[in-house]
Amino acid sequence: MQKLDIRQDACDLDFLSVGALVHRLDPGVIPFRKARSFNVHVSGGEYNVAANLADCFGLTTGIATAMVKYPIGEMIQARVREMGVRPYYKWFDHDGVRGPNMATVYSDLGMGVRPPVVFYNRSNEAGALLKPGDIDWKSIFAGGVRWFHSGGIFAALSETTSELILEGMRTARAHGAINSFDLNYRAKLWAPIGGLKKAQQVLRSIVSEIDVLVGNEEDMQLGLGIPGPETTDRSGIKSDAFFAMIEKVVKEFPNIKAVATTLREVQSSNRHDWGAVLWLKGDRYLSPSCTLDVLDRIGGGDGFASGLIYGLINGRVPEEALCLGWAHGALLTTFPGDVTMARLPEVEAFAKGGSARVQR
Repeated sequence: MQKLDIRQDACDLDFLSVGALVHRLDPGVIPFRKARSFNVHVSGGEYNVAANLADCFGLTTGIATAMVKYPIGEMIQARVREMGVRPYYKWFDHDGVRGPNMATVYSDLGMGVRPPVVFYNRSNEAGALLKPGDIDWKSIFAGGVRWFHSGGIFAALSETTSELILEGMRTARAHGAINSFDLNYRAKLWAPIGGLKKAQQVLRSIVSEIDVLVGNEEDMQLGLGIPGPETTDRSGIKSDAFFAMIEKVVKEFPNIKAVATTLREVQSSNRHDWGAVLWLKGDRYLSPSCTLDVLDRIGGGDGFASGLIYGLINGRVPEEALCLGWAHGALLTTFPGDVTMARLPEVEAFAKGGSARVQR
């Protein structure tokens, strides 16, 4: 049985990510064009993992990111504190009119045959202004970090954010941390800075530095240019086909020690078939499968990554680590918002086959 070589000495942080914080406006099941009110969720593909690991799994986590000195920034800071994540901010002043801004993501929940619709306002976003030299990696890593993480959403924000990711990963490697990356390919985000060609160039350079890759079949085919099975909205990708695809990825990137993803077939906005796979140093692992009744699908993949990373950091055997990711990702889709409201005993119980019978 293979395992990752994770630092076992005393470390100041179990987990550190670099990415952009955003606020997501959510009108529930009402489309935005008819909405009169909405909920506000604090999110960010890279931040979500740190928040989940701190709040549900009890790890010591941090986020390196941009922060703007204005009321929306203050609201976001409060939510970060609430989740127990240690912030390392690069501060920006707001001019009172144009920014820089904390980005806004708009996403309704969809319902039945009507899918969720996601769009953005990332104009003059502070996170996109981050560049090498803006984060004091040396001081952060001086106390020890076990795991460093980023993702494709942050890499897509500007020409300089991917350079900051690489700077952080090279520092992490020099300090003995595991590097992980969630491909999270989003065509809308890459379009303004060079589209698919640029995305593949940037993502391949980052993936050359990592130990652990998270990404579904579409991420790998589009983000890395790795050929694989044809994907559709209801492709129901089989695990054997996906494992074959993973073999192609690790052949091109022999530095990768683990690859993981969720396997999701969308029957409707509120009904998904759910599974997950893990490839670890040549060994293959497959989670159980279940059918989810989905309240809010946004953040489910980050929920999976969180549980998996917790299991690996915590020294669980690969099967258990995968099941913790599968279970936490499933539970996260039953909560509103992008970050967890689950407790570790609930995750453990579901990972072991727990039911949804009433708890008295």
